[in-house]
Formats: sequence, structure tokens, C-alpha cells
Amino acid sequence: MDRRILFLLFFIFNFTFSQSPKGKLFIIGGGSRPDFLVDRMIKEAGLKPSETVAIFPHASEEQDSSFYYARQQFEKRNLKTLDCAFKKEGRLSSSKLDSLKNAKLIYIGGGDQVRFMEIINSYPEVKNLLKSAYQDGKMIAGTSAGAAIMSEVMLTGNQLKYKNYENTFDNIEAQNVDTSKGLGFITTAVIDQHFVVRSRYNRLLSIIIENPKLKGIGIDEGTAILVKNNVAEVVGRAQVVVFKNPKKSKHLYKDKLGAKSIILDIYLNGEKFQF
Repeated sequence: MDRRILFLLFFIFNFTFSQSPKGKLFIIGGGSRPDFLVDRMIKEAGLKPSETVAIFPHASEEQDSSFYYARQQFEKRNLKTLDCAFKKEGRLSSSKLDSLKNAKLIYIGGGDQVRFMEIINSYPEVKNLLKSAYQDGKMIAGTSAGAAIMSEVMLTGNQLKYKNYENTFDNIEAQNVDTSKGLGFITTAVIDQHFVVRSRYNRLLSIIIENPKLKGIGIDEGTAILVKNNVAEVVGRAQVVVFKNPKKSKHLYKDKLGAKSIILDIYLNGEKFQF
């Protein structure tokens, strides 16, 4: 084979390989976190006593309180915590930025995912640092709103047609699920949280009918998925529900959505599935 072709193939292979993230994601569906779930997160992040967890409480209206409650689970395991809180258009000190770069685990708390993205988008240096951390082998963890921001297509928690939505999504209709852009660690699926407890099946079904290239992953409370090398493992006490629309089926009757041959899988602790 021509040497130039060999060189080109070698370059393409190495470029593609180098772009695969070396890090891990630990995506929690909200609610309380059982001890074995937190212990698994810390173990997978490779943290040793006295090492630092960087906490991002930005999704909460009360960042101080969010940081306080998050730090307790880490500090009782002899870990240090770094408060990365800042307001929109705010800044972190250079010392905190240096500490953030060295943190093996970055933890994103709950609240409002839209609020989180608005703040992070106002500070591109920190947003890029989060992405670099994942590429370079660190763990990014998040719960509730901190789970929603993991995917590129992010559920905002709102409906476009009905403004009174709170917990349950009571319809399967076209052009009703409101989405925005998340951090994009996951590009092949949409993440939903508090899934079984709040009966959010209709929302995820609507998404995969209108966006059939995406999987819908619903994570219940007290449960997480550990993502590494494009494989997700369930860790926790409840279920992870995965919807797929492999035939790209979509039917409309007025504004009501229909579809055929939707695949539904329900995974339990220790089970794995491919992204």
C-alpha cells in the first residue's frame, strides 16, 4: 500500500482515538444518595483521603446551602471539598481555578438546569475546563439538574404548550417538550431524572419519537449510571428506563404523537447497556 495512504489511515485512527473521552460520568437521578452509591462514585474517581472534590452548586437558587449539603457526604469520607460557586458573569479566583484543574471528581448539584447552563455559559473558561477534565480522565458527576446537563440535548423541565407543568408530563404531543443545549458529554441520548417517582415516561417518549436518533434514558431517584467507554452500568436502589425508536417511527393525529415498535428496557443495579 502507498505510504501516503498508510500515513493518512494512521493519522485518522489516532485522531479518532484521541478524541474519545478518557473520563467517566456518574449521573444520579436525584433524591437521596445511598452510601454504597456515593462510595462507588468516589472509588471510580480514584479519590484517596484528603484529596479534593470540586462542587458546582450553580443550579440551586441558594448556592451556599447546596454546597453545604453536598460537602457533608464527601467530608465524612475524609475528602476535602472545593466550593466553585459564582454568580452569572462572576469569576473564580486563580487559586480556585488551579485547584479545580487538579480535582479528580467534579460534582454538579441539583436545582434548575437552565440556571446552571446560563451561569456556566457566561464563563467559557470554566465550561471548557469541565470538558477538558472529562476528556483527560477525570470524573464528572451530577444529580437531578446536574444529571440533565450531561446530554447535548437537555430537557429544560418546561413544556412549550402548557405552562402549568410541575412534576408529571401528562401528554404525548408534537412540539411540546422544551429542550436546550447542555454540556454535551452525551450526544446519543437524552437524560431524564426522578424518572419513575415522577412518572416522566410521556416526556421521554415524546423526545424519542420526534428525535429517533436519540435514546431516552430515565434515571430514578437514589440511582445512577456510571458511564465509561460508552458503556453504562446501573448503580443504586431503583431502576433506569431506556427508550429507543430504532425504526424512526412517527405518526401524527392532529398534534398527538404515535409510533410503532418502540423498545423499552428496564435496568437494575449492576446491569449494563451500550450507548
